[in-house]
Amino acid sequence: MGKGVSRLTLLEGHNKAVTGIAISQGSDKLYTGSGDGVFRVWDWYTGHCVGELNVGSEIGCLVGDGPWVFIGLRNLVKVWNTQTSAEYSFDAPLVQVYALETNKDMLFAGILDGSILAWKYNPETNSFQFVTTLKGHSCGVLSLKVGRQSLYSGSMDNTIRAWAFSKDGCLEVDHTHKEEHAVMQAWAFSKDGCLEVDHTHKEEHGVLALFGMHEADNKSILFCSCNDNSIRLYELPHFRVRDQIYGKQGVGVIESGPGGIYFTSDGAGEVAVWKLLSQAQTAEADLAE
Repeated sequence: MGKGVSRLTLLEGHNKAVTGIAISQGSDKLYTGSGDGVFRVWDWYTGHCVGELNVGSEIGCLVGDGPWVFIGLRNLVKVWNTQTSAEYSFDAPLVQVYALETNKDMLFAGILDGSILAWKYNPETNSFQFVTTLKGHSCGVLSLKVGRQSLYSGSMDNTIRAWAFSKDGCLEVDHTHKEEHAVMQAWAFSKDGCLEVDHTHKEEHGVLALFGMHEADNKSILFCSCNDNSIRLYELPHFRVRDQIYGKQGVGVIESGPGGIYFTSDGAGEVAVWKLLSQAQTAEADLAE
């Protein structure tokens, strides 16, 4: 375990890899989904599981948005309101949903055939209505992220696509980047709003998951999970190594919580709760030894 982080507790119960983590805003509840087909609710302060639901299918991903939790399954997306316990579902093609992302009243799902499905929330019917299918990737879409009026998608075809939101709310491909080598790149927005590679870092081990968060002093920290069972913490944009921790098996999901808390899940089905220490706290710990 690195000196710049502190493990607070360990959540045990899943018997296959945890594929999704979501938090409920304004509460101490954490939600996890796994390849074992079980959706679990945790009190992450105590580490106790306070509820579970067998959804009958491998869970590919989870995403939370306000009181809503979206669960990506095979040919299905389940939706659950954590405040009212209301739940419903809507169909996807007969393939696994691997990535979910929300943006205001929109929901996006990345699926195995390389498509991205989009739904829009209708307040009159209190449900999501299918809007369109975004096509461009040739293999499964594993990652989706919204930022700067664009939807970014990462695929097993080794490309990252930027889909721009037009004035009428439609999405169209704005930029495509293809990378054949095992490198990580830090991208920066230029003055005209375009994305450009700012720094490049070659990683010796295969990258399984990436997640970014800011410290109290606004430093950008990148969490990089690799296939040697490690998680490396880099300070951006120069990829300076901040710390390194290890898990039992490859960490596939990293998610942030309040106040420097973050969560990691590994292939053994465990979810660890961590606290990112400030540099001052790390220095104090070194002096105390």
